Amino acid sequence: MEMFDLSIIWAGIIGFGVIMYVLMDGFDLGLGILFPFAPDEDARDVMMNSVAPVWDGNETWLVLGGAGLLAAFPLVYSIFLPALYIGVFLMLAGLIFRGVAFEFRFKSRRNRHWWNRAFSWGSAVAAFAQGVVVGAYIQGFQTEDFVYTGGAFDWLTPFTVVTGLGLMAGYALLGSTWLILKSEGHVQDWAYKITPPLLIAVLVVFAIVSIWTPFVNQVVWERWFGHLRLIWIFPAMALLFAFLVFRSVKQRRESYPFIATIGIYVFTYLGLIVSQWPMIVPPNYTLWDAASAPESQLFLLIGVLFVIPVILMYTAWTYWVFRGKVRVGEGYH
Repeated sequence: MEMFDLSIIWAGIIGFGVIMYVLMDGFDLGLGILFPFAPDEDARDVMMNSVAPVWDGNETWLVLGGAGLLAAFPLVYSIFLPALYIGVFLMLAGLIFRGVAFEFRFKSRRNRHWWNRAFSWGSAVAAFAQGVVVGAYIQGFQTEDFVYTGGAFDWLTPFTVVTGLGLMAGYALLGSTWLILKSEGHVQDWAYKITPPLLIAVLVVFAIVSIWTPFVNQVVWERWFGHLRLIWIFPAMALLFAFLVFRSVKQRRESYPFIATIGIYVFTYLGLIVSQWPMIVPPNYTLWDAASAPESQLFLLIGVLFVIPVILMYTAWTYWVFRGKVRVGEGYH
């Protein structure tokens, strides 16, 4: 296979891993963001128990995407890490705090409030950091001769702060719709109540970022406004799914709000990819500029093609085993 084909395949694999992580770990982080606002401690138990069996498996996709990116496109690491070192560190620190809180909160009585805070703050910091990284990717990186030449805090701008807050709102929406699916009684009633305001917050940020992005990145401006293109189907579909979330909540459907929220994420993500394609380190370097040797890509691809079906089967089996409602007083722990 030619390097061109291999780079496209690897871009697809990494892109698939990223969206799987965002969707599957997003509602987990979203529950953490909503944790301080839960109506009572029983509700917090239900929230945590609803994801306790699957949260660590969900993060497999983050590892897969990160490892695949290093193997297939090493230039991305050599530029992204110096540019985003502080943001990535904050994300990892947040994920660590959240993971520790999972294990200790259920066993602690006197200090449970501290583990509640660790779970909530860790989730919020990780979500915000991920959103900032996305914003930094959209606005591009200052590079010269394949080396990052910008400052340590170039990733922190008003635009990236907005994308960080936007991803937090989006994850919170995923969390509330997941809770509608997995809970009942007063916990589910609370989830129904908070979902419409969260949806409005997501749409407001979606509008702000959509208007702002073309002024931040000239390539995006040309891609979206050069002339009418089919690219506009992505925001149109995202808005359609947003309407479906609102309607299904009004009808008190249980599974539709979560599925429709996934639709919002998928089409927003596809719109982001199409906006930047084929730039993997915007605004200067394409997939093929950043690619490793074809022999390396092919060797690693063979192993990944065996691993991904195993991960998918394990993930599907886990969600099947732990399907159904999580009730007060019951749970994985």
